[in-house]
Amino acid sequence: MTTPRQYWLMKSEPDECSIDDALAAPGQTVPWTGVRNHQARNFMRDAMRVGDGVLFYHSSCAEPGIAGIARVASAAHADPTQFDPGSAYFDPTARPDSPRWLLVDVQALRKTRLLGLAELRGVPALADMLVLRRGNRLSITPVTPGQWQAIERLLAAAPA
Repeated sequence: MTTPRQYWLMKSEPDECSIDDALAAPGQTVPWTGVRNHQARNFMRDAMRVGDGVLFYHSSCAEPGIAGIARVASAAHADPTQFDPGSAYFDPTARPDSPRWLLVDVQALRKTRLLGLAELRGVPALADMLVLRRGNRLSITPVTPGQWQAIERLLAAAPA
């Protein structure tokens, strides 16, 4: 039995890893390091599958928004930054034999025009999109097939 393809929005600060950085990486693939939220980690561990669609979202920048399309390129595995004392993502409670934090590899497929928050909020089909909810700070959120299709239609249309 095949699991249906799922869709995700994954936030990255462009100063750390932008869509351009991902496209320039070997195989256009980057490890999604630094996730330190249990719910986001659990999405990677329990729900994400290779081939799932990803909206590559630039956050914590002058113009946040969807900046590219990507796909999940690996199953979840240990995030090595949790074991590195020199990393901002070091976790002294994590153990190599029982890692607390995971990552998936993400393969960038293409850069898109930036779909900013104002444009996304103007689309009725996206009204329930988690990234548009006040107070939502999760770095990884599920996207419904209908929301994914609405994003595809926005990208195919002329810029707003």
